[in-house]
Amino acid sequence: MKRVAKANGIVEATLWHDMLTAAGIEASVQRMFLQGSVGEVPPHEAALEIWVQHEEQFVRARELIDDLRSAPQRHWFCSSCKEQIDGGFEQCWNCGALMPSL
Repeated sequence: MKRVAKANGIVEATLWHDMLTAAGIEASVQRMFLQGSVGEVPPHEAALEIWVQHEEQFVRARELIDDLRSAPQRHWFCSSCKEQIDGGFEQCWNCGALMPSL
């Protein structure tokens, strides 16, 4: 096993884990149960970590996580309700309309 990355929280760790698993990379989230001890142990001791089972998948896993970390942030206006949508959302938070094709 080899550590690929440290996550900033449970949402980020779960997102990365699910993405790696969907790509066929056997991964796990370590230190999941230490989150309840934050404040009692140093933060770096309780940080969530993503590990890959097979070392030969490390480079690919790292690439996938780096790509997700640097995903472009899009800004678009909903054609239905004219709401401005910021970030990586592909659906309007206000009315549910899908982002127009690029």
